[in-house]
Amino acid sequence: MRPETVQQLRVIDSHTGGEPTRVLIDGVPDLEGATMQEKRAAFARDYDWMRSAVISEPRGYDAIVGALLTEPESTESVAGVIFFNNVGCLNGCLHGTIGVAVTLYHLGRIGKGIHRIDTPTGTVSVEVGEAGQVTVQNVRSYCYRSGVEVALDGGCLVTGDIAWGGNWFFLVDSPEDLKIELRNVEALTRHAWSIREALGKAGITGEAGGEIDHIELFGPPSKEDADSKNFVLCPGREYDRSPCGTGTSAKLACLHAKGLLSEGETWRQAGILDTVFSGTVESAPEGGVYPTVSGSAFITSEATLRIDPAEPFAFGIGADR
Repeated sequence: MRPETVQQLRVIDSHTGGEPTRVLIDGVPDLEGATMQEKRAAFARDYDWMRSAVISEPRGYDAIVGALLTEPESTESVAGVIFFNNVGCLNGCLHGTIGVAVTLYHLGRIGKGIHRIDTPTGTVSVEVGEAGQVTVQNVRSYCYRSGVEVALDGGCLVTGDIAWGGNWFFLVDSPEDLKIELRNVEALTRHAWSIREALGKAGITGEAGGEIDHIELFGPPSKEDADSKNFVLCPGREYDRSPCGTGTSAKLACLHAKGLLSEGETWRQAGILDTVFSGTVESAPEGGVYPTVSGSAFITSEATLRIDPAEPFAFGIGADR
């Protein structure tokens, strides 16, 4: 239910490899539920007005990923977090986890070293280092299906892999005539969106019917400090400015499954802005891998958002009144 009185939400903004994270640290509700999945369901059901007010214009913009801090599920964790974007709640978000870790450090709630954070996809560990550097050990990631063909409108076939890295991804090479460069963002977006629509029409999903809501295109790197360059289209048709942490996890899982990445070997994944995440894997006993992904985040602003129900765009442009 939307509030009838003025609300004030304190937020801290950061960016991880160019991708923004907005962490809600004050003015947020106590959510029903014992688990992070239950808390996420409660947030989506009862506080979607808060999601849209925080992310949407005029206070935000579509590329921002929001992070709501909660009490942790485990007494061994320093915080719980629910991630959301311009269309709803996310399963996981590693660039956002790096942003959350730097934010908690900025607030003095954690120091350098290793800490646990609970998410709806499971507990991750973060190691806070120098100058915004954070290393995250992600939840188990795995290649679900390899060599999956899907027909786009017009009959063109693309072949890729379906993998879980905290979100469901379809990973595919970008066409040779469509280089992964910032100047090609609109064309890359159209191509990636056409793949997502084709997957939906064909009924192609992740395990147990999980919606494939992230499309990850790959091409050769632009610089020598990377092994690959990607373009990731997220739910809501906005692209990831960073190399995408859950997308890097999915890539690492696929490489390992194909025998192309050994335990302890480093893979350097560049994003559309040529910022780089580095990653390694550890084999999981139940199959797949536990990826470890490193990147840097930097605080960009602190603010108090004022949400007045009487103003015309209180809950974001496009939100139903």
